Amino acid sequence: MAHRGLDRRQLLKGALGTAGVLALSGCDNLSRMHWFRELLGHTEALTERVQRAFTPVNALAREYQETDISAVFPANGNIDPGTEHYAGMAANNFAEWRVPVTGLVSKPAEWTLEDLKGMPARTQITRHDCVEGWSAIGKWTGVPMGDLMHPVDPLPEAKYAVFYCADIDEEGATYYESMALQDLYHPQTMLAYEMNGQPLDVPHGAPLRLRFERQLGYKHAKYVTRIELVASLADIGGGKGGYWEDQGYEWYAGI
Repeated sequence: MAHRGLDRRQLLKGALGTAGVLALSGCDNLSRMHWFRELLGHTEALTERVQRAFTPVNALAREYQETDISAVFPANGNIDPGTEHYAGMAANNFAEWRVPVTGLVSKPAEWTLEDLKGMPARTQITRHDCVEGWSAIGKWTGVPMGDLMHPVDPLPEAKYAVFYCADIDEEGATYYESMALQDLYHPQTMLAYEMNGQPLDVPHGAPLRLRFERQLGYKHAKYVTRIELVASLADIGGGKGGYWEDQGYEWYAGI
């Protein structure tokens, strides 16, 4: 079974890499064709349906031992939001950092970093698989997202959770990521504030990053500032469900 899981991870990483090359590098004409984008969308939807059909909702990503933790864990994506606001927060050890949960909820709520650290925590040692081709094992501690959903009480029409981040690209676009509402309740989905027993550093997403363990690395949003529950992703960002998805990556990157 372990070999089968590894083969599936490698296949998905390869497929994502191919899609990224086609959409972002050398095949611009092809990627602009409606039929090609539609084909990729159908393939992604089929992948999600098949995986959800054959994988139990709460099936866990493999967890490892302390001795398996990687000596080096690369920082994926942006390694510093680089804004004056974020720098001020970091200088004050993120004491003023707050994460509101809004949108389609009965009781909007907001938590400080200290609030989150005071809640029951989960620790897990898991493997991070990056679409760039590398993997590393790290130990994460944080608050299970399901524990944050109970007090806000999502409305029946809520279908997705959108995670907004402190990153802003050169064109002023805000980094964001999203997941299906049901994935918020997976026991390994968390807002992490520690890595390998230490507070998150800036390159790895301080003070809070999403851990979405059954998905590829670009789904693990860093520098989380706000969470919004919505019925549709169509009117958010580029309408594809995430910053990298707007650039051509798949929305469902399950492994």
